[in-house]
Amino acid sequence: MANGPSERELFDVTGPFHLLHVDWTEPNHKSSIAASLIRGVYILEQDRQQKRVDQSALAPRWWEFFGFELKETFKDNAGDADSSIFGAIFMYQPHTLNEDGDIQSQSRPPKYVIAFRGVIMEPDTRCQDLLISTKLLLNELTQDPRYQTSLERVQEKIEQVGAENVWLAGHSLGAAIALQIGKTMAKQGLPIDSYLYNPPDLSYFSGTITKPVVGMTVMLSCIFFPVVILGFSLLLLKNTILNIHQSGSFMKLCEWKPSLFVNQNDPICRGYIEYFKLRKTMKKLGLCGILITGGGRCDQPHFIPTAQLVKNVNPEIVRFKLAHGIRQWWDPVLNLESVAYEFAISV
Repeated sequence: MANGPSERELFDVTGPFHLLHVDWTEPNHKSSIAASLIRGVYILEQDRQQKRVDQSALAPRWWEFFGFELKETFKDNAGDADSSIFGAIFMYQPHTLNEDGDIQSQSRPPKYVIAFRGVIMEPDTRCQDLLISTKLLLNELTQDPRYQTSLERVQEKIEQVGAENVWLAGHSLGAAIALQIGKTMAKQGLPIDSYLYNPPDLSYFSGTITKPVVGMTVMLSCIFFPVVILGFSLLLLKNTILNIHQSGSFMKLCEWKPSLFVNQNDPICRGYIEYFKLRKTMKKLGLCGILITGGGRCDQPHFIPTAQLVKNVNPEIVRFKLAHGIRQWWDPVLNLESVAYEFAISV
């Protein structure tokens, strides 16, 4: 017999049901809805595992409340993989009603939202999810069928309706998939609005940014005169600058500004806080190009030249389970700090 649903699976108990009137110009409204759709993907997989169908299914409420319709699900079905649902395509239906009446909207919502869940530590999913997480650590995510299938479907939707009408959204491992897809499309001149929640930071695994290098930079800044620092940075940046200007894909990537949602108490994603903080320091020293490009290795998973970094500074979210969870991003009383980071370099 299937277990009864937990409260966290019920939209009307833990979801963003307070958003009765959606303002599509309001960043918090948009990010809350994107997070709700991701939660819907999680519940889709839970419905599958618990064999909840039709009227007993819990997932539809997570997107129907905001006027979306489920158009397609992404499943693992290659080789020995299970048939778990890891992503979905949602289409916005402007005239959909919920039980509270019309959702009043301003501005234009997306036509499609393509969302990806993170790891589910259940018997039916954990092996495949952890396998793909390992590929992410090894910088082999783009070789996985989960990524390749998702990229193909995103490209198809963009061809149909244009990049400006498509959103990408993902949480944890799903954020890593969405991030890589977003980067790929941006390099093709097709930047997509992207909402990435608790994205894994892999900079310390990749070796591109190392604490000794950071420490040496700080030491040099304290010892040498600014003119010496400037000359040193220009010498190191010479080849990098040339590579940047010769790379049209890099310049296109700089035009893509994904929204990264992070929490200081989440060790999986908090590296991005330090990454962008260090960016700011290095920029003052004229060394930002070295940090951001990692010597031209722009294919690294953590590499993001431009972003909107949104940090949850709610002091009550301390435990890892809450700090890494998706639920924090639609809290009725959000306590967020948002900073835009851009990268520009000239010769």
